[in-house]
Amino acid sequence: MQNETDFLIIMPEDDEQQVNERQLMILNQAIEGYQVEIWRKAEEFTPVRNRRILFVLNLGSDGINVEYQRLLRVMRHSPESLKGCVGSILVDADSELYTKAEARELVFAANLCGCMFPGKPLVEGTASLDNFLIQARNLETDRMGAYKKLARNLIEQLIAFELPLHERPKVLAIHASNRATSNTLTLWGKVKQHIEQDCDVQELSLQNGSVVDCNGCPYQTCRHFGETYNCFYGGVIVEAVYPAILECDALIVLCPNYNDAVSANISAFINRLTALFSRTRFYNKAVFCIVVSGYSGGDIVAKQIMGALNMNKTFLLPANFSLLATANDPFSINKIADIDQRAEDFAQNMLRHLRKEPDA
Repeated sequence: MQNETDFLIIMPEDDEQQVNERQLMILNQAIEGYQVEIWRKAEEFTPVRNRRILFVLNLGSDGINVEYQRLLRVMRHSPESLKGCVGSILVDADSELYTKAEARELVFAANLCGCMFPGKPLVEGTASLDNFLIQARNLETDRMGAYKKLARNLIEQLIAFELPLHERPKVLAIHASNRATSNTLTLWGKVKQHIEQDCDVQELSLQNGSVVDCNGCPYQTCRHFGETYNCFYGGVIVEAVYPAILECDALIVLCPNYNDAVSANISAFINRLTALFSRTRFYNKAVFCIVVSGYSGGDIVAKQIMGALNMNKTFLLPANFSLLATANDPFSINKIADIDQRAEDFAQNMLRHLRKEPDA
């Protein structure tokens, strides 16, 4: 590596918070044997390139870390400041709340700065550690034992991560929009024209209520059907979506903003991935999204997709994974002055994260 340390720890320390002894114990156990550099204050944040970064957050009992908020401000004013970096995140709180919400906010901000994240890049400790009950049972240990094990695994995953590249990437686009009126599909068309020469592109429509949502089968039932790449509720998800997901190298979710949330069929698609996920992990598949909002809130929807598919379902998150725009009337996306250039830039970013260079 170019740096003397194995990775960088960005660990904002709020002077008004109590020291989190549990988090320090977990962190020290997780990084044992590695050489690290630690930044503790927002003013230490400077642009870096191609580093491995562990973000460590102590959220206390109220979910507020003032130094983290300062760091967030610096990051939001520093595009490309983490270009080529790979990140993971360790969060601890003296509360049952806030850990995932703040982790998602940080991952989104770092991603806009150019940082990639492997699939499932978060380990979180709530006050009770009840969020580790299932992992503890699977690992045949207690909740603290599971916390220690998963934190160590997080570091090992961060160090070992390599971006998978392909001679001719297979890109799957999922949408549930009406092509005759959709600004989202119009924007996707602008992106697609720049990648289809170098990628095999498949589109799947989930329109017209064709997707039955997950009704929460018992775990054993879901796993039973997942063993044969199936699902109790069948339909287009089993017949078309599952095979396409297994085949693709990258998934791009095309999702207009409906009331600051993904649309019903996109939500059902994500929920129904659980049966497939019980058999298959998606660490080598990238996720991107295009979100068009009629008014505002595209970042909320992008974070939903990121949280569900990267932080939960293990799709890797390339840098700058989302293309967000605001357009209301049909095809008004075309009136945005720089939209063609933004679409081309997003397409080139996709290719950088998916395609082997011809002479590589």
